[in-house]
Amino acid sequence: MKVGVSACLLGRNVKYNGKNNFSSKLVEKLKDLEIVEICPEVLGGLPIPRDPAEIVDGEAVTNKGVSVDYEFRKGAQKALDIIKNEGIELVILQSRSPSCGKGLIYDGTFTSKLIKGDGIFVKLLEENGIKAMDIEDFIENF
Repeated sequence: MKVGVSACLLGRNVKYNGKNNFSSKLVEKLKDLEIVEICPEVLGGLPIPRDPAEIVDGEAVTNKGVSVDYEFRKGAQKALDIIKNEGIELVILQSRSPSCGKGLIYDGTFTSKLIKGDGIFVKLLEENGIKAMDIEDFIENF
C-alpha cells in the first residue's frame, strides 16, 4: 500500500518554526508501506521558517494578519495532484494544522484553543474522495 504522509511527521524541518513533528511510532507503523512525503504549505511557496497561520473566517491568515490563503490553497492543490498521480488512497496528516488538521484545528485567535474543523488540504482531499487520517488516529487504529 502506498500512503501520503505529512513531511514534518517523517522528520523533515518544514514546520512554520523550522522544526518537525517526527514520530518514531508512525515510522514504525509505516515500515512496510510505500511513502510519499508531502507538505502543502511548502508546495504553496511558503518559506521555512514562516509566521504561524490559522484559519480565520475560512481564510489562512498569519499571526500578523497577513493572508496566506492563496499559498495554502495553491499548495493543497499541488499536493492533491501528487496524491492523485501516485494513486494514493490514504493520507496521514499532522494534527491541528491549518493545512493538515483533521477534526480539530486552532480557532484563529493564536491562543492554542482548538475547535472542530478541518484544514484546507484535508477539505480538498475529502472533496476528491481521498481518505485523510490524523496521525493520532492512524497510530491508534493501524
